[in-house]
Amino acid sequence: MASRPITEDMEELREAFSKVDTDGNGFISPNELNDLFKAANLPLPGYKVFQDLKSSDVAKTFRKAINKKEGICAIGGTSEQSSVGTQHSYSEEEKYAFVNWINKALEKDPDCKHVIPMNPDTDDLFKAVGDGIVLCKMINLSVPDTIDERVINKKKITPFTIQENLNLALNSASAIGCHVVNIGAEDLKEGKPYLVLGLLWQVIKIGLFADIELSRNEALIALLREGETLEDLMKLSPEELLLRWANYHLENAGCNKINNFSSDIKDSKAYYSLLNQIAPKGNEEGISAIDIDMTGLREKEDLKRAECMLVQADQLGCRQFVTATDVVRGNPKLNLAFIANLFNKYPALQKPENQDIDWSSIEGETREERTFRNWMNSLGVNPRVNHLYSDLDDGLIIFQLYEKIKVPVDWTRVNKPPYPKLGEKMKKLENCNYAVELGKSKAKFSLVGIAGQDLHEGNRKLTLALMWQLMRRYTLNILEGIGGGQKVNDDTIISWVNETLREAGKSSSISGFKDPKISTSIPVLDLIDAIQPGSINYDILKTEDLNDDEKLNNAKYTVSMARKIGARLYALPEDLVEVKPKMVMTVFACLMGRGLKV
Repeated sequence: MASRPITEDMEELREAFSKVDTDGNGFISPNELNDLFKAANLPLPGYKVFQDLKSSDVAKTFRKAINKKEGICAIGGTSEQSSVGTQHSYSEEEKYAFVNWINKALEKDPDCKHVIPMNPDTDDLFKAVGDGIVLCKMINLSVPDTIDERVINKKKITPFTIQENLNLALNSASAIGCHVVNIGAEDLKEGKPYLVLGLLWQVIKIGLFADIELSRNEALIALLREGETLEDLMKLSPEELLLRWANYHLENAGCNKINNFSSDIKDSKAYYSLLNQIAPKGNEEGISAIDIDMTGLREKEDLKRAECMLVQADQLGCRQFVTATDVVRGNPKLNLAFIANLFNKYPALQKPENQDIDWSSIEGETREERTFRNWMNSLGVNPRVNHLYSDLDDGLIIFQLYEKIKVPVDWTRVNKPPYPKLGEKMKKLENCNYAVELGKSKAKFSLVGIAGQDLHEGNRKLTLALMWQLMRRYTLNILEGIGGGQKVNDDTIISWVNETLREAGKSSSISGFKDPKISTSIPVLDLIDAIQPGSINYDILKTEDLNDDEKLNNAKYTVSMARKIGARLYALPEDLVEVKPKMVMTVFACLMGRGLKV
């Protein structure tokens, strides 16, 4: 189906959807709807479930019952994007979980002493994010070195420096793949609960999932099933890998497998067995054994059993994200976080020996691939892209990107999942053929030698060629929008950069996006200072005879400063040091966009 801009109302709908979609598979089954209507005291026969979805009385009763049941707070809210008086709900459970996680993560950070520890029973969290410091710190915890600490305003906090910190946080969150389209600095300054929690969940989840990936954790090969290839395993999302990991240990314990982190874990029995399996046995030198007390399994009440289980999780230092109530209610988001944290601390996997495995095929993600993936995710493509090539193999993400660059998609020509088992490859290939056709005929891209099959099979070079043209067009569209529709090309950007530098009295200039001087970051730093005079602290930088470390030091500062003054950069510091012309072009284009707004 055609994608549409995600407004705040859509965000609310997405949150509600996740509560209905208890198994987290992206589809609503009749059983899930039946369960929820029963919870709302509205048991309906199967055929009536879909019939009565449009009933306003049902909707009101449903919302009332679920809010009461799940501890959801409803707050009135207005913004430019939403209609006046729209109600937005947020989860008290999530607030409680995130506060405890952040308190622990930042407890020793001297820059956060003014707000940490926060009280999870109050609205401390929504006030604490208001100056941007906590958000910047959490982003760096999830993806280290995203933000140069020298750029964060930590002293002399004023409305202006707060605005800068929040710009830095939002643009950096976008750069690591968070969807922040409808979140502004004002929303965070005001501490709008549903937006704060939504952003924090994205940041925390990215950090939790960082190592649940084959190229970063080769021991995950232990999860390979008979008849599967390494490629099959590499295609799994972090959520799918976590479920397989849990079931791997449950199977070794002789227990029943689980199908989700919601209804199947409510009785805590699977958790007990998992904890017992992953707890250190003390076999390795220097590692003490931790014994899991299984007597709590005999508790007759689910809530008491869950509490006993969490006491054991605490022994492992993993009593995070869930309360006993969250376990019993099967809160899918918080239980997923609980499991991810368990995996990160105690994976308890051994890299298999003597197996006929082609280790050379396990390639880590390149910087370019990561940049494109984060860019796509920041635009809110659905589903989220975890693996650049396998997740594009049916063309659906590419069609959403076409719409982002204003290339119309005829959705009647698009095959949508679930695909038939026998014809799955053909349906996906038809989509990819149409994606190439659109690129040539409507977007006027240069796609010589690229066929639908190349996208479907994940040909790296050719897929990246399309991704670059999509990203380039997206960037230029924004520039043209700011410049009143005037066409922009590389020469336009280069001329603007040099003219802006000259008018500001700067001695630097660029001959193009391959100019070796860019490796020092000085032309970019001067441009930032020209756009926002006095913003660059040249005293902490080296400007002449730079070695590679000094160049990288400058580049890290430069990228963070660009984001701080309001430019949404996806490029990485290494792109400047190595003078990667494509990414350099996006840096200057984004700064031009920011400069035209002055």
